[in-house]
Amino acid sequence: MTIEEIQDELIDEFSMFDDWMQRYEYMIELGKSLDLIDPKYKTKDRLINGCQSQVWLHSELKDGKVIYTADSDAIITKGIVAILVRVFSGQTPQEILKSDTKFIEEIGLKEHLSPTRANGLVSMIKQMKLDAMAFQTKLNS
Repeated sequence: MTIEEIQDELIDEFSMFDDWMQRYEYMIELGKSLDLIDPKYKTKDRLINGCQSQVWLHSELKDGKVIYTADSDAIITKGIVAILVRVFSGQTPQEILKSDTKFIEEIGLKEHLSPTRANGLVSMIKQMKLDAMAFQTKLNS
């Protein structure tokens, strides 16, 4: 599935809910289903800067595709990172770098987050794209 298709799927899923309490509950469920990061990667250097809660992100390149795993100590934040992992994991670095995150606006996520969580969301996306850029550079050399 492409990043675009995954985003469309998420938009459809979130549109099934009438209010933001239901959407938050769904995000929490998504967080619970997140493949957890290997405990050996829960290190300071893998913490996302700019997040109010602790968010660990690990990325690796397998067969030309970036695989992300993550975890957080906060349930809403874990749901947010689970959504981002779903969108970006299993894609090539180039696809990740050229993608937008239109679904965030379309489901209304950013406007329903506190300013600190919204900053954390931006920081998570930034780190995922930085990791993809590093892998792309490695592939090009």
